[in-house]
Amino acid sequence: MAPDTLLGDWGGLRPKLDDAGIKLSLGYKGEFATNVSGGESKEATETGQFALTGVFDMDKIAGIKGGTLQATITYRHGYDLGAKAGLGVLQQVQEVYGRGQTWRLTELSYQQILADGHVVIKAGRFPAGDFNTFDCEFMNLTFCGALAGNISGYFWYNYPIAQWTGWLKVQNDKAYIKLGVNEDNRNNLDNAFFFSRGGAKGAIFHAEAGWTPTFGGGKLPGHYKAGGWYVTSYDPDVLLGLDGRPSAVTGLAPLQRSGQYGFYLQGQQQLTGSAKRDPISDSMTRTRGLNLFFNFTRADPRTSTLLDQEAIGLYLSAPFKGRDKDQAGIAVGRTHYNQRAAEALLLATPGSEKPNSEYASEVYYAAALFPGVSVRPNVQYVIDPGGYSRATAVVILGTRFDVNF
Repeated sequence: MAPDTLLGDWGGLRPKLDDAGIKLSLGYKGEFATNVSGGESKEATETGQFALTGVFDMDKIAGIKGGTLQATITYRHGYDLGAKAGLGVLQQVQEVYGRGQTWRLTELSYQQILADGHVVIKAGRFPAGDFNTFDCEFMNLTFCGALAGNISGYFWYNYPIAQWTGWLKVQNDKAYIKLGVNEDNRNNLDNAFFFSRGGAKGAIFHAEAGWTPTFGGGKLPGHYKAGGWYVTSYDPDVLLGLDGRPSAVTGLAPLQRSGQYGFYLQGQQQLTGSAKRDPISDSMTRTRGLNLFFNFTRADPRTSTLLDQEAIGLYLSAPFKGRDKDQAGIAVGRTHYNQRAAEALLLATPGSEKPNSEYASEVYYAAALFPGVSVRPNVQYVIDPGGYSRATAVVILGTRFDVNF
């Protein structure tokens, strides 16, 4: 079958590489957005990302059955509408923006499948988002990626930030347990293409358990998981100082906290039509029909400015006859401001409004124009941006375009 790419089989090069155990992909994701309501000014920006990935089948290359080497290089560019227009939102309206507009080695990892697929191990440098994973089909960050990184981004680094990481997964066809650890090195945020310099503060331990039922005669897979994390390094308390009283009152340095923690619950269920779940990557390919998802993540109230985030939504794949590769989506979510951090703000600026929760919603339609190219116009509506009820609601008109070369 012809590949679903803009440039086809690259003049015969792609199938030759596939036969040799090498799969190369080059893609671009661009996100345009303009605010028609809310913010300090009306602006329009575009931001995007190139990603070059090589997946090397070590069975074909070196006779190592079940082994895979992967390398990914990314380049991000553009401008953030939230900052340029002064939207004051807690979650970005263009999820592909951020973490340095630069070249990065986003992944260099080795994965090994053992025991007929019942055991999987992976190690190397890659984002922490291998836990708490979720698709990035929406443009608003409330509905994209590992939600832990959305509310605890000061130590949990999602794509495209890599860090030394390793995990072990044990599974059968109905359930799995996954354990992992990665370094807590804040220098990974530096604009360094290869490895960041030293300076790890500690480690982040992960645990996740999943249930993967299938209904409807094998056509309706589900994926439900619960997980948590524990951080050994120290971070400042959002409210208290060294003497146990609010630092905004005493002027003392913040109290340092270790043993930070958090947990999450997630679910995705195909309701109608058909879909397939990959037991190795945990990704779900929705081919037709309706899919329901929900996410809940809560962080440590001692150190995280944002306390929790919730989202629920629907995907509809192949919505019309003759449009088998189109998809529509709708979602609503909330990002809740930690009230301990809010109390610290009030003590520092008496008389100001106390932030509470930001409510976001988005609807999009993704249309496949031709092989390898799709465009998805979307509308976002953000109530109480920044968690402030007095703030004008933000309305965003956006368009995301994807090109797979």
